[in-house]
Amino acid sequence: MCGICGIIDRRRRPVAEQDIVAMCRLVSHRGPDAEGIFIRDNVALGHRRLKIIDLSDAANQPFHYGGRYVLTYNGEIYNYPEIREELKREGAEFKTESDTEVLLAAYDRWGFDCVQRFNGMWAFALYDAPRRLIFCSRDRFGVKPFYYATPEGKFVFGSEIKQLLFFMPQPTVNIPILLDYLVSGYEDHTSETFFKDIHTLSPGHNLLYDLDGDGFRIVRYYELSVDERQRELPFPEAVRLFRSTFDSAVAMRLRSDVRVGTCLSGGTDSSAVASVAAGLYRGEHPFAAITAGSVEKATDERYYAELVARAHGLEWHVIEPSVADFGDNLDEIIYSQEEPFGSPSVCMQERVFHRAKEAGCIVMLDGQGGDETLLGYERYYPAYIRSLPTLRKIGGFLSAWKCSRLSLGELAFYLLYFTSPSIRVAALRHRHNFVKKGYFDFLGVKHIYDSSTAYGDIDTLQRLEIGSLQLPHLLRYEDRNSMRHGVESRLPFLDYRLVELSLSLPNDYKIREGWTKYILRKATQDIVPAEVAWRRHKVGFNAPERTWMKAIADRIFASICSSMIIEKITDKKALMEKFAALDLRTRWRLFNIARWEELYNIAI
Repeated sequence: MCGICGIIDRRRRPVAEQDIVAMCRLVSHRGPDAEGIFIRDNVALGHRRLKIIDLSDAANQPFHYGGRYVLTYNGEIYNYPEIREELKREGAEFKTESDTEVLLAAYDRWGFDCVQRFNGMWAFALYDAPRRLIFCSRDRFGVKPFYYATPEGKFVFGSEIKQLLFFMPQPTVNIPILLDYLVSGYEDHTSETFFKDIHTLSPGHNLLYDLDGDGFRIVRYYELSVDERQRELPFPEAVRLFRSTFDSAVAMRLRSDVRVGTCLSGGTDSSAVASVAAGLYRGEHPFAAITAGSVEKATDERYYAELVARAHGLEWHVIEPSVADFGDNLDEIIYSQEEPFGSPSVCMQERVFHRAKEAGCIVMLDGQGGDETLLGYERYYPAYIRSLPTLRKIGGFLSAWKCSRLSLGELAFYLLYFTSPSIRVAALRHRHNFVKKGYFDFLGVKHIYDSSTAYGDIDTLQRLEIGSLQLPHLLRYEDRNSMRHGVESRLPFLDYRLVELSLSLPNDYKIREGWTKYILRKATQDIVPAEVAWRRHKVGFNAPERTWMKAIADRIFASICSSMIIEKITDKKALMEKFAALDLRTRWRLFNIARWEELYNIAI
């Protein structure tokens, strides 16, 4: 896990060494163990290394291979031992034990199709000297980031946006993306960012830069596929297949030459990961788990996390971030996230990775992806209920009510709100009527309509949630919070084999009798304590945001009042009149915009 960057001078001039070095230094937190650069003519590649696999300097990057290729790479190819053995049988020779060298050998053997064989997470740029091209790629689901921009006379890319801002003295806000965030809560849902003219390479895509033709094209290499045979599996057989695939996904993500631990919230997903990993881990130290407790009882899950920790003899670390922790670290977290984010829970997550680094866990497993792939959110109930035959809809509705924290009224509201785009848009317009009409018109209404329409087909809904509307912003939070502390986060639920299996299974294997993630509960009930496996109420990873935000209320109000962006896009008088009645999340978004604007000196 590392930080990467690159510069192509489109005017064919030599790249200045200080520029690529500066880009590397801006992400030194991602790779505290080594730094390297490569410059040839108008091309420069940079790398900051976090040593995980093959800790020797021989595996440092940019990595040269056969006098033909040079690679800067961020990520892990978990199945690199298997690929390595296959390539050795075909005559390949290796000088290191790294997955980096395996990636290059795979490209040498299979070309662009090499990424189809990788099980892992990655963002890389490979300089192919004979073919005069730069081959860039991002993993199937976008676990690892890849940003690019075309400032005057250059093509630049990096792991973080701040590396590209080095070439843009006055960053400018991307108004449509900002409005999507403020009004509908969408982030990372397109290839555009909050910064005008800075883009992200979409998950499952390659970018091919022709150095002679001075241009690039983007090509999709992966689309989620469904195996119709798995739709026909009897439930007991599906449970066995799910468990074996899940075990394999976790086992692969335990491959490391440094200590591995896990995030343990006490929820279903993290508890399943921790329970499987505890039985498979063979490290020198006890398997460690980090839990964040909340000062608010309603959002505190320590009780459930402790049940898992005791059941498996985990080295259990518990933190309880205070109001002071929140306030003192807030600006640094906003800066490291680079773009506005959904809620203060991101700050809680950052403290978990801070503690992981203190505990010496350089690799951490986490449960991201379980909800999106196994219909874990309560807002998915409407899609499931609508998919049922007419005579079963009432039973499905009552079962969902009994197995969730939702009241009958709240569940009925979910059915109406999430499935009706016109009602959603009208509600959002009313709730945000302080936004000037000329700016409200920038709102990406199509995303809302696409989401609402998808509630009529669960397969379409899951693809949207995984590809654009839900998972991408969670992965950004995870990447920035972990890499801020030089910690690598690994996500077993996003093993592509498990994702494809989860989408292939019948819907009532994922939600049954009101239980979300039913097959996961059944598949792991032999190792996850029953009180955790069959929890009725989903809390989610939440911070004590009411307590935290109350403590900095004056700071929030002052920041919002001083924001030029908010001054421009809102009717300030209407906003101030309505401010006390705004829900916490809306206040948070306004505040986050204001702080982001100041920290990055954003123009509008």
